[in-house]
Amino acid sequence: MSNNPIVLIPARLASTRLPNKPLADIGGKPMIVQCIERALEADLGPVAVAAGDPEIYDAVQAAGYTAILTDPAHPSGSDRIYEAVCRLDPDGQHDVIINVQGDLPTLDPVSIRAAMAPIQQSDGVDIATIAAVIDREEERSNPNVVKVIAGFPEVSDLDFTIARALSFTRATAPWGDGPLYHHIGLYAFRRPALARFVGLPPGILEQRERLEQLRALEAGMRIDVALVRTVPLGVDTPEDLERARAILMKNNLAP
Repeated sequence: MSNNPIVLIPARLASTRLPNKPLADIGGKPMIVQCIERALEADLGPVAVAAGDPEIYDAVQAAGYTAILTDPAHPSGSDRIYEAVCRLDPDGQHDVIINVQGDLPTLDPVSIRAAMAPIQQSDGVDIATIAAVIDREEERSNPNVVKVIAGFPEVSDLDFTIARALSFTRATAPWGDGPLYHHIGLYAFRRPALARFVGLPPGILEQRERLEQLRALEAGMRIDVALVRTVPLGVDTPEDLERARAILMKNNLAP
């Protein structure tokens, strides 16, 4: 079982709630650079940005890191990282591609490593991802909080507990007593799985739920999920940006 991962961070400037957010300053660095540094702290392999805009490419290069300028018309981050890995690694040396979102500057490197755990555990896993137990009552019924349906042991608080994903939904599911699991959109793809995934047409459930990962399940691909302890802060609004600045300052990750 060979595993030679590369971490790719797709990023583009288009954002309705926080324009140009990859370039937003956090502790004297663009947010995208903070994301690169969190990914490097995971110590899994090389890290590069799949940039959808020249401004992002320039900011990453100016900080001394690697970026690939990709087609701005890509419909998703998965398409963007596939173009990037094909150009960065045309010979296929990296057999696992880890997709880290470019708006998670406070992401715990442990969570990035957790996404590799299902791939390392089983050759049958096509895609791996992570989730955390929902502990806020209002999030159980919030459609913006995506839930993963998976048969995790009900008595377990250990990091990296792994189960197979049966579905993903914006609804409150599964029914009945027991925990619900907040899906965190960080993925590790086996390279052939990523190539297949981006070549598939959008799935019926994918279009209904607006959840890209359902395309893979509808096509019979296997997704396993590792539990982590916390949900990272995604920066989508000016308020989120201020919270991220405060967190990084508190953790001494910003000058």
